[in-house]
Amino acid sequence: MSQMPRPTAMSTCPSCEEPLESGDRFCGACGYDLSAVPAPPDDLPTVTPVADGAAAAGTPVVDWPSAPELDSSDTPAPVHLPTDLQGTDSGGSELPSAVRFDGVPEQAGESEHAGQSAGAGDYTLPAPDPRTAPPEALATPPAGTKLCVACRAGHVDRDGYCENCGHAQPRERDHMEQELGAVAAVSDRGLRHHRNEDAFAIASAALPDGTPSVVSIVCDGVSSATRPDEASLAASRAASEALLESLPRGTHPQQAMHDAIVVAAEAVNALAQEPGSAHEHAPHQNAPACTLVGAIIAKDLLIVGWVGDSRAYWVPDDRTAQAARLTEDDSWAAQMVAAGLMNEAEAYADERAHAITGWLGADAYELEPHTASFKPDRPGVVVVCTDGLWNYAEAAEEMARVIPADAAHRPLHSAQVLVGHALDGGGHDNVTVAVLPFPVPPAGAGSA
Repeated sequence: MSQMPRPTAMSTCPSCEEPLESGDRFCGACGYDLSAVPAPPDDLPTVTPVADGAAAAGTPVVDWPSAPELDSSDTPAPVHLPTDLQGTDSGGSELPSAVRFDGVPEQAGESEHAGQSAGAGDYTLPAPDPRTAPPEALATPPAGTKLCVACRAGHVDRDGYCENCGHAQPRERDHMEQELGAVAAVSDRGLRHHRNEDAFAIASAALPDGTPSVVSIVCDGVSSATRPDEASLAASRAASEALLESLPRGTHPQQAMHDAIVVAAEAVNALAQEPGSAHEHAPHQNAPACTLVGAIIAKDLLIVGWVGDSRAYWVPDDRTAQAARLTEDDSWAAQMVAAGLMNEAEAYADERAHAITGWLGADAYELEPHTASFKPDRPGVVVVCTDGLWNYAEAAEEMARVIPADAAHRPLHSAQVLVGHALDGGGHDNVTVAVLPFPVPPAGAGSA
């Protein structure tokens, strides 16, 4: 769950995330003492740019072949190694001098199950018990209806409850999975949240010369904003559609990613102008917002783009080679470390660590899409995820240990394993992850 810097008058309770009214001293839902919440800093820190060519001490250097620059419809894109982020992004601002090879972080440490017990209603013709009924008794539900996920026998009514056992059915976005052979993604509500505010979009597109490319967009709704689930869904769809339109036209993938993030931001901004369906009558609620991270694999190039604190990781198939994080967070903690005001351990131990400094939304300070292109010299996978996963596998080396060794051949299974890792770790947030094998597998390859 990404969080925007908290204003003096909080819009949601920091304990249960229920909406607050201006001037509240205690949460009306859980009774949390709002006066105990420390006041935010008066200003934002100034980030000191990292000098060109500076490299992290002790960073392994891989002798990768030099990559030629490719022509673009607008801006030629510099190509980098997954172990290095030299140069500038497509927006013209400085990128960090190197991707950090993080050490394994100390993990910060009840599952909340939605649903209700079986109803006591009287049914003239109850559905058969699937544990004892013969297969022929378990009829296929009529078109347009669904079977209960709990008893696997009763039909679900219009209100979302089973007519046989009375269980409430999970919402469509509580758990989502999708696979397109060369890319797969999984999203889950987690164990602590009442809804899933993440969203993803995966797709494939043919380049002008007929070679395949794959696309993945992952968005994390900002929980302290209004309608974060709508923001993430709108952004993921808009960015994916923009890429599917621009890549076949021959737009350079890095420029296409930059433009797609701009289009996604416009889609989220448009939500602030709509009347909305849920709580728009509450004047203290702010504009919908989300973060975004995306990846494109086209020919021998890997392009990533992001705004916020969702991340992309590179994990080579040869696990003796170095894994790397390909993105740098737009967050309070990252700014503190970059400015030299705190070391990484101190910054990420602070309660403000995950306050984001960049997001998509009408109330964003300034939209600054980050993009970078890479040319790996070996096969591997790209992991694109929200902080619901990387909070449990923050270091690149740890991410490489968690993802299965056959991830390039079974991307859907690997995404399921990564989501399971986050849930086993506590599932404190929504969890979304996409896995993209590099290079793009030939047609027909995918999960076994």
